[in-house]
Amino acid sequence: MIELKKLSSASSDFWKELEALIAWESVSNDAVFDTVKDILGQVRSRGDAAVIEYTNRFDRMNVKSSSELEISKERLQQSLDALDSETQELLEKASERIRSYHEHQKQESWSYTEADGTMLGQQVTPVDKAGLYVPGGKAAYPSSVLMNAIPAKVAGVEELIMVVPTPDGELNDLVLASAVIAGVDRVFAIGGAQAIAALAYGTETVPSVDKIVGPGNIYVATAKRMVYGTVGIDMIAGPSEILVVCDGKTNPDWIAMDLFSQAEHDEDAQSILVTPDKDFLDAVLESINKLAPTMERSAIIKASLTARGALLHVKDLEEAAEVVNFIAPEHLELSVDDPLEYVKKIRNAGAIFMGRYTAEAVGDYCAGPNHVLPTSRTARFSSPLGVYDFQKRSSLIMCSAEGANELGKIASKFARGEGLTAHARSAEYRIKS
Repeated sequence: MIELKKLSSASSDFWKELEALIAWESVSNDAVFDTVKDILGQVRSRGDAAVIEYTNRFDRMNVKSSSELEISKERLQQSLDALDSETQELLEKASERIRSYHEHQKQESWSYTEADGTMLGQQVTPVDKAGLYVPGGKAAYPSSVLMNAIPAKVAGVEELIMVVPTPDGELNDLVLASAVIAGVDRVFAIGGAQAIAALAYGTETVPSVDKIVGPGNIYVATAKRMVYGTVGIDMIAGPSEILVVCDGKTNPDWIAMDLFSQAEHDEDAQSILVTPDKDFLDAVLESINKLAPTMERSAIIKASLTARGALLHVKDLEEAAEVVNFIAPEHLELSVDDPLEYVKKIRNAGAIFMGRYTAEAVGDYCAGPNHVLPTSRTARFSSPLGVYDFQKRSSLIMCSAEGANELGKIASKFARGEGLTAHARSAEYRIKS
């Protein structure tokens, strides 16, 4: 029997209880921090030798030379060729949809000219090199390859470097085939904090990059946090989350399975249902207990729902929107009559799945929008991974003689007021005498 926490907005402690429910503390303790710090330092100073040492130790490999770290283009192509035609077609179809969606995000340079001839604008350019971390080991994530690599290529990134751990030397054909389809340029069989260090600092074999993206375990997340500043990063991801707002008119089995779709990730994932229909909460709980035993990952689902899942009763859908904006969920399902109207009330969410027929799972794989999303309430101030994460913006300023004369007078006043004489005189040289 699975019992979820039940909260009611009628309670005087509701918002306090809700805050406690969604609180998530990073598990990056001092031991993890110290380990990662040492790995980063060793890779930075010893390069390939340190990467090989850690790879052999943590992934049970027997790498003897740096040339063994890179997976050849021929081997990547072999992985694609090894897939049956149906699987290849599915990967191609998903990649086409992801690419098509992200083409709409591409930002272009722009400028305008003022009456006196002064030109102002913005030049948009891609980062030169990006690094993509792909988890390996217990599970394969070809979808993560597509979701991280395709936006980079749409942005115009010249060189995309992928790193993926291969414990015991096992290569995953789905992951490597996805790298070929997505246009990844080079792939290295390394993982963990040592892979992040190699991408950040560069080694004799692994080139340094400008930005690192992709999910990983706590050591990878800690390493990304520590190299930020030397390189850019996408985000520090927490456990998976789903919040479902339902008016009580959707099949409760559907809602239960949608909650499972995140709960099955791991025991720390969070699944929450919000509804003004109290009887519907009971119906969904009944569906949860009916369907959970049929799931392959039932033990994980039960642990996740028991520890962090919740059923929230609110007075109406208006209050449900307040709850959504407070939680700022990674995935939000709006299982209501008029989702196009209701979505206008939502300010904070990573990805929004609208209507009764839109399962969060389609967003994970093939709808088109990115599945790399802000977690742990960071959707209040951040966005899904996109083309814009691989583009930089430079301001453009070109003064005409007349513009320099007028702007120089303003700049001079500011500069002298701030006591910066060289600033003032630099602008004053261009003022007409």
